[in-house]
Amino acid sequence: MSDAVQNASAEATPAPSLWQAVRASLSGHRESYTELPLERAILLLAVPMGLELMMESTFGLVDIFFVSKLGPAAVATVGLTGSLIILVFAFAMGLSIAATAVVARRVGEGDNEGASVAAVQAIGVGTAFALPISAIGWALAPHMLGWMGGSPDVVEGSIFTSVMFGGSATIFLIFLNNAIFRGAGDAAIAMRSLWFANLLNMILDPCLIFGWGPFPELGLAGAAVATTIGRGAGVAFQFWALASGGRRVQIERRHIRWEPQVLKRLLSIAWTGMLQFFVGTASWLGIMRIVALFGDVTLAGYTIALRLIHFAILPSWGMSNAASTMVGQNLGAGKPDRAERAVWISGRYNLYVLGTLAVVFWFLARPLSSIFTDVPGALDASVTTLRISSLAYCFAAYSMVFAQAFNGAGDTTTPTKINIAVMWCWQLPLAYLLSQRLGWGLRGVLIGVAISMATAAFVGGVVFNRGGWKNRKV
Repeated sequence: MSDAVQNASAEATPAPSLWQAVRASLSGHRESYTELPLERAILLLAVPMGLELMMESTFGLVDIFFVSKLGPAAVATVGLTGSLIILVFAFAMGLSIAATAVVARRVGEGDNEGASVAAVQAIGVGTAFALPISAIGWALAPHMLGWMGGSPDVVEGSIFTSVMFGGSATIFLIFLNNAIFRGAGDAAIAMRSLWFANLLNMILDPCLIFGWGPFPELGLAGAAVATTIGRGAGVAFQFWALASGGRRVQIERRHIRWEPQVLKRLLSIAWTGMLQFFVGTASWLGIMRIVALFGDVTLAGYTIALRLIHFAILPSWGMSNAASTMVGQNLGAGKPDRAERAVWISGRYNLYVLGTLAVVFWFLARPLSSIFTDVPGALDASVTTLRISSLAYCFAAYSMVFAQAFNGAGDTTTPTKINIAVMWCWQLPLAYLLSQRLGWGLRGVLIGVAISMATAAFVGGVVFNRGGWKNRKV
């Protein structure tokens, strides 16, 4: 029977219920994502990936919940630190894109040994990148907060920033290891590592901030210490999983070696992946700098809204990452048309997720924001941010999937070019013009960002439809 007939037969199989698909995805049962019906394959990957990323965002949400008890300046410190530490995420995500693309392609080809070797090279590079970033961030934390427009009260909390940067290795490794699991299709393991890390963070956060029980009262610094310890514990769990048997990627002693050709292939994808996220991160830093012009209270409200958005939108990133894995593995298996269909299906599912979220944020913006603050100006800023941002979610649903589809194919150059054009040449000037020159304030910033999201979706769709990504060699 031909491959086309087999695929048609497989995709005609009655789909399981949503609950059955969710249960199967959480169980971590090994599946072939190049053979399963597309809808089922995407759900099996997207559910644990979405939960994994929600757990990553929970670090910030838990920190904000407890830190908000220390006042607006402390919340603003966390917000500005988050906008700085995202630079670390940019490097980590660039390497993670490369790791996912190469591991997925090797797994799709049936070369699990090659996938394991690639995983070791990625981990080594990530560690090498993390060490100097940790040292520089620790030393320059007060200056960086000042450069971002933080008030003296905000800069006073720079120990939080120093500790967060000092723990950069845990950020790199938790992202990289989970990218390896995602590329292999073992998304449930990635999810469980962050469950474990977040549970520990939730326990330690109030203990170290407020000095509960035998723990010292560290104040704002306690939140950073708790987060770093939690991530470190998650990394330890990941290494245990990578060393244990029964998975597509299993690191053994023989894999721990220098492989220049594999490393070169990873870096050729990673450097533009880093640039891609750096462009997005720098744009976000620019937006944060503009918002900081309106004062600590507005910045605190904007920060609270961003943490809510990042937490709620991450199931959508799970759907996008599922598209990335599907593209990588199916291109490796010689099925480019199946990879393309997977992307369009992922985009449609993502639209359902973000469309629902937009309705929730529009109508429940005030009750959700009031959980974190009762300061009138901060509350109003958070509500405004949630409502205006929700208007762009339908566009974001597709722009996110297109970007990750390119990345999954190993084509990190295309989304990088789109980011430069849309975010640097369009989003930042527009946000500044609307908020400062036209005097629209915070609303102007948010409208500028929403318009740029719509632009990214349109441009990404046009380029994806051309199909050049199908011929990318990894």
